[in-house]
This record gives sequence, structure tokens and C-alpha cells, in this order.
Amino acid sequence: MSRIRDASLAPEGERKIEWVKSYMPLLNRLECEFGETRPLSGLNVSVSVHLEAKTAYLCRVLRAAGANVFATGSNPFSTQDDVAAALAQGGVNVFAWHGATPEEYEAHLVEALSCAPHLVIDDGGDFVRLLHGRRAELSRNLTGGCEETTTGVLRLRAREREGTLRFPMIAVNDAYCKYLFDNRYGTGQSVWDGVMRTTNLVVAGKTVVVAGYGWCGRGVASRGRGLGARVIVTEVDPVSAIEAVMDGFEVCSMDEAAPLGDVFITVTGCRDVITARHFERMKDGVLLANAGHFDVEVSKTDLEALSTKTVERRRNVRGYVMRDGRVLNLLAQGRLVNLASGDGHPAEIMDMSFALQLLCAVYVAENAGALENRVYKVPEAVDRRVAVMKLDALGVRIDALTGGQRAYLLGSGGE
Repeated sequence: MSRIRDASLAPEGERKIEWVKSYMPLLNRLECEFGETRPLSGLNVSVSVHLEAKTAYLCRVLRAAGANVFATGSNPFSTQDDVAAALAQGGVNVFAWHGATPEEYEAHLVEALSCAPHLVIDDGGDFVRLLHGRRAELSRNLTGGCEETTTGVLRLRAREREGTLRFPMIAVNDAYCKYLFDNRYGTGQSVWDGVMRTTNLVVAGKTVVVAGYGWCGRGVASRGRGLGARVIVTEVDPVSAIEAVMDGFEVCSMDEAAPLGDVFITVTGCRDVITARHFERMKDGVLLANAGHFDVEVSKTDLEALSTKTVERRRNVRGYVMRDGRVLNLLAQGRLVNLASGDGHPAEIMDMSFALQLLCAVYVAENAGALENRVYKVPEAVDRRVAVMKLDALGVRIDALTGGQRAYLLGSGGE
């Protein structure tokens, strides 16, 4: 039994799913293949990913592969109610609605796990948190799962170091076909989609401060420059900072950047990246946006403490009025701006990421009982298969090594 907001929204959600499906050829191919082989037949699969059209199609392919699918969102503000309605109508068990309270969000996570899943697909680690904590009993059938995000993988590796990880997990985020494309091109485009859709303001000529120069930060900075902005990067890692310099960006501390920026975008996966001392130095009218998984990078506590009042300036834009009259504008309540204020990554990008998720889920199922309780890399064969499928879908042909070339690279080809 699904728990959604409004079943009557299903037709609009169905249109969204059909739209993205026509631009996701890898999942199309896997749906046909797994519809015949049904490698997940009879297995319960719990999915916690941003619940929008592309995720919905992933859930449908999992179902075509034979799984009983139980889906919820990985963020209270990224669920699209029309998509949730369409997914529920199509036979997936859905527990989610947009704008869920913290209590409702937690309850939805538990409901999606109540099937005692054999596999989990997680985004940010909330499933794993529950299965290691107050709902550990729901892991009794679990053979393992996959994690989508940098934040979630960091949490998994911490458990692995502590020796407390209770089941094997594959770090999908660390696959070449994930971070080189999803994190860089997907985040790079979708963040700016969210910012521009929400504000209706020009980017060209503005000074943009990007906090964090990982693969997501690289994408946001690159697309910001492409839109005509002056881009400043802040970092804590010296190697990443040098890379940003070599890529042609200005690099400085957040203290130095605070009075310069017109737009601030945090992409670090850490907390308290922008705090009171930075807010006190910012220009009137700045835009504050977060693209990290949790809403802790821009300190809302400090914003509230410094402001005399708040004003809803536009949908998904809250203005914090400072004592001196300046207004600092927080987008999407400090949550993921590309999903809370947009539709997330482009379909063609998520096609690759979700193909990885699907193939890794099948890999875990096929190796049930043979994997240790640790964090695994995506098998190289899976990563390469996704790359080959993507090239084929694009109509791109590449060269292949000859026998002699292969022997040469292996060191047996002589002088």
C-alpha cells in the first residue's frame, strides 16, 4: 500500500516519465534485456533516491527485472508528487510526498524498508543509517546494496573503518561513469538550471563563489564561467585548490570571498561552510544556494540569528533581512537547489548513473553470500559496459587494440 499525496496527479507524472524514458537509451536496453532474464525475480528492493521522473523509470526497470520495488525519496523537497502518483499507479510501492516534515520523511524511509529488503539502493545513506540503528532488524534478508552519492560513500567508508558495516555496499559514486559525468556535467548543468529557474536573474557579469572543487564543484564552476560569470573557488584541500588555479579560476578563502560574491554555491558535503562571519560581510541581495546532499553547508541557524525578519520573496527564495537592512536570499531552504528548485540532472546523464545502479544491484544479487561486509568499487566490467553502451547510443565508434598493441602494453612486446 503506497502513501502518496494525490493519486489524481498520476497522468501528469506519467507524461514526465515517458518524456525522460525517450532520452534514456541505456535503461531502455536494460529493460528489454532484464525483462527476459529477470535477474531480480522475487527479490524485495528498497530505493531511496530523489523521487522524480528519472528515478521512477529506474524503479520500473527494477520491476521489469523481477523485483518487488519499495521506493521513497532521499530528500523531503526533491519528491515530485505527480511522479510519485504515477509510479504508485504502475505497481511500485511508494512512500513519499513533497515537503514532508522530518518526522514524515523518517516514517517514509522506514515504510520503504518494512519489506525487509534483499537489496537497497541508497542516496546519502539514510537507509544505511536506519539499518544500522533503530531498525536494524529490517536488514535480516539483506545481501547488500549500492550508494549513489559522495556523502553516502563517506558515511559508508567511516563505518567500514570502524568495523561496523553490517553488509556489503557498492560505491556507485566512485565509478568513472558516475563522477566524471553525473557529478561534473549533471551537477554543473542542473545547479544552474535550479538557480536560474528560481531567481529569473542573469548570471553573466556576476561574481560567483563556488565552495568546493571536487567533481561537482568543477562542473558548477565551469558552467558558471560558460554563462559569463567571474568565478571564485574556495577550498580546504591544497591539491584541489591548485587544480582550480590551473583551470583558470580565482582561489581564496571564504572570508576573502564573502564581500565579493553575488552568488554563493556550496558543493562540499561538509557543514558550516558559510556562517555568521561571512554573512556579516556579504553584499545586499546575494543569492545563497547549496548543492551538497544535506542542508547544513549554509548555516540557517546563523542566518536566523542575524536577521530581524524573513520574507518569502519568490517561490523557493527566502530573504533574511539583516539589522542594517541588507537582504540575503536563501534558495530552496538551503537544500539541494538542483532538485528542490528544479528537475535534477539531465535524463541523458542519469541514464548512465542509473544503468550503473541497476547493473550493480544485479551484481550484488548474483553474488549473494560471497561478498564481505565492506565497501566495494564498481566492477570494472560494469563501468566499461556502461561506457560502451553510451557510446553505442551516441553512434560513436572508437578504435580497438590489436593483439600486438595489447602485448606491448602488457610488457611482452619487445624493445
